[in-house]
Order: sequence, then structure tokens, then C-alpha cells
Amino acid sequence: MKKKVIIDCDPGYDDALALMLAFGSDELQVEAVTTCAGNQTQEMVYTNAKRLIKLMGAKTIVAPGALKPLSRGLVTASSVHGETGMDGVDLPDEDIGEIKSCAVDIMADIIEKSDEKIILIPTGPLTNIALLLSIYPHLKEKIELISLMGGACNGGNVTACAEFNIYVDPEAADIVFKSGVPIVMSGLDVTHKAVIYKEEMDIFGTIGNASGNAAFQILQNYYKFYSQHTDLNGAVMHDACAVAYVMNPEIFECKDCHIDVETKGEHTTGQTVVDIGDKRGNGINAKIAMNIDKEALMKMMYSSISRLL
Repeated sequence: MKKKVIIDCDPGYDDALALMLAFGSDELQVEAVTTCAGNQTQEMVYTNAKRLIKLMGAKTIVAPGALKPLSRGLVTASSVHGETGMDGVDLPDEDIGEIKSCAVDIMADIIEKSDEKIILIPTGPLTNIALLLSIYPHLKEKIELISLMGGACNGGNVTACAEFNIYVDPEAADIVFKSGVPIVMSGLDVTHKAVIYKEEMDIFGTIGNASGNAAFQILQNYYKFYSQHTDLNGAVMHDACAVAYVMNPEIFECKDCHIDVETKGEHTTGQTVVDIGDKRGNGINAKIAMNIDKEALMKMMYSSISRLL
């Protein structure tokens, strides 16, 4: 039986690849895609999500969510993903219509009506998920797992301490990690081991479908950023890790831990303070992914994208 999932995202190059991995999968049934402002504004990420769904030939609900973090101004990653969030990628036009914020209610309705527990896969800031858990706390018991991309044990990618998704809305992340819902965090510790190197990218362009061509364009544009700003000769598949864990947790090495989120630090806001093994005795509230079988992830991505239009 396929696992029922809701993907909350902010496409974004790596979010787009995560969506392709999920929609081409034999293991997942995507009940809805919701969008959260992060990599770009809500208008941009919602537009990108709708266009990606059309590109893949998929059918699902796509609902826009939070316009900004719970209590802060929005910080975007246009320096990474461009002014549209998907610069340099050919996507089909899609009639977006009027954007009304309804993601949280859509998620709640799906979870409430489902005969089985739902898995949430957030690959952007956790604003929508925090609102869901705060407004509909009675639904926590119907959420099997939150498999999220965000955070890190050792160092960030937007500040010395903070990873982007947590940094954008640390108050939301704090709510999620305190929720009591089972969590697996795929942070920078594991995603930086999920690198598609430049010489490996061509394989996606040989798939021969529109999704494969778009995946190749995404990787090429993502690689440009990494080659200009890091020593990495490739592109990091951050968000695909959160999807891949739900598809096949066996390809990951994880550790139990207690995670707190810093919301007030002058230099550390957005840091995930990871206590592996819960040495301080605060209680295990998450698993953190520390390693991944990268070759298995590559095979999963190739197989999924091959099944799409």
C-alpha cells in the first residue's frame, strides 16, 4: 500500500527535484502539495509548484499557504534560485488565478478525513506546519511522521550556525519540534552527502521526457551557484532527502536525539541545538539523519523521473 503524504514546499530548485522524486515514486501517494514562502515569495513558489505539477503530468491539490514567517519578515534565497525561484528552467504556463491562503485548512481536511495516518514532508520553512499543529492540535495523533529538510548539527548555510529553512522561521520550527509528533530531520549533515556531481548530471538529460529535461536544467543552474560560491563540483540534493527517507528509510543512518531551536540568540538565531542520545535528559523528540547511500538516492531519482511526462 502506498504511503499517503502531503508535501509542503517552496520551489526552489531542490524542492522541484523532491517533487519529481515523490510523484514518480511507486511508494508514495501525494495527497496535496502546499506552498510556503521561503526560497521565494508565496506568489512565486505557488506558481512554480503549479507549473511543476503540470510539467510532470501529475494530478493533486496545490494550495498556497503562509505569506511570511510567524513573527518575522520574509528572507528569501533569490541569490540561489533566482528572481523566480526557478530561473533558467523551462516550465509550462499555468493559469494560477487568484491566490488565497488555504494550505493549513486543506492539510487539516485531508488528515481529518483519512482512514490512515498521513506523513508530512516539509522541504521549506515550517510556517505552515506550525500553524497546522497550533490550530488543529487534535490532529497530531493522525500524523504518522514529519520528515523534514532543515537544520544541522554542525554549522549552517545562511549563518555560521543556522540552516536556511530553520533560519527563515525559527519560531515555527520551535513549535514543530515541541509538538510531540515523530520527526526525522534531514539536515545539512546528511544532505551535504547527497551531492550530484557535474559529471553525473547528464544522465537525467538522456531520460527523454520533459521532466528529465527540466531536472537536467535544474541541476545545471543549481551547479552554477555551488561552483561560484563553494568548492563543490556538483549540486546538493537537500530536499530530496526528506522524500527519500519516507520512500526508503533503509538507505539512511539516523540517530535519536533531542533538538531545540534557538529563537533569541544574537548570533545563533535559527540554530538547531542537537543533543544526540539526549545526554541532558530532556527527552528524545526526533531522529537526525547523519548518512545516506547516495547511489541508492540517484537510482531512486532516475527511476522516479523516468515515470513522469
